Amino acid sequence: MKIEIGQHIIECHVSYGPRAKISIQIEPSGLVTIKAPNGATDEQVARAVRQHGEKILERLQAIANTREAPKTKEYQEQGKFLHLGTYHALNDLIETEHRSEEELRRELKKFYFASCKRIVLERLPIYQKQLKVKPKSVEIVESHTKWGSCSSDKHLTFNYRLAMAPVEVIDYVIIHELCHLTHMNHDRSFWRRVGSVMPDYKEKESFLARYGQAMTL
Repeated sequence: MKIEIGQHIIECHVSYGPRAKISIQIEPSGLVTIKAPNGATDEQVARAVRQHGEKILERLQAIANTREAPKTKEYQEQGKFLHLGTYHALNDLIETEHRSEEELRRELKKFYFASCKRIVLERLPIYQKQLKVKPKSVEIVESHTKWGSCSSDKHLTFNYRLAMAPVEVIDYVIIHELCHLTHMNHDRSFWRRVGSVMPDYKEKESFLARYGQAMTL
C-alpha cells in the first residue's frame, strides 16, 4: 500500500491478523510494516500511518543517512563485482585485456543486461504458469529507483542490476510484477497473491532494501 504524507509517498506492507489495534513497525532495512486487525479498511490503515507520519519520515531518513555509501568500484582484473549474489573477479565476468576503464564499465553493463534478460526469460514462464497470467511484453532497463514495474497495458520492465542479486530475489521481483497484472495496487489482495507463491517474500524485500546500494556499477 502506498500512502502519501505531505510531499512523500511511503510504501507499506500491510499484514492483517486477529489483533485489537493497528501498529507500525519499521525494520532496519527501511521496510515499513503495518499490522492491522482483520477487517480494517485501507482508509483506517492510511489514517493510522498519517497520524505518525512525521516520526515515520524521520526514522526512514535516519536509516538512509546511516547506510554505507557505495564504495568506488575498481575496474581492474581482480576488482570484485556481484553476480547472482556472489562476488566475482572482473576478469571472470568479462574480457579485461587491453581495455580502458570506460570500456570495462561499458562491457560490464552489457554483461549484466544480457544476464538479467536471460535469467528473467528463463524464470518468467515458471511463475506465469503458477499465476495464470501473461504480460504483453518484457524489457530489461536501467533504473535508479525501481527493481521492476508493470504498466497498465501489461508491459513489464526489470532493472538490469537484478543480475547482481541471488536468483531467489530475482524470482521475487518477477512474481511481484506478474501479480500486478491482476492487482495494480499494493492492497491486501495483491500481497496475498504474492505470498501464495512466495511465502517468505518479505525476506527478499529486506534483501533489496539492505543491499541494493551495493548492487551498482
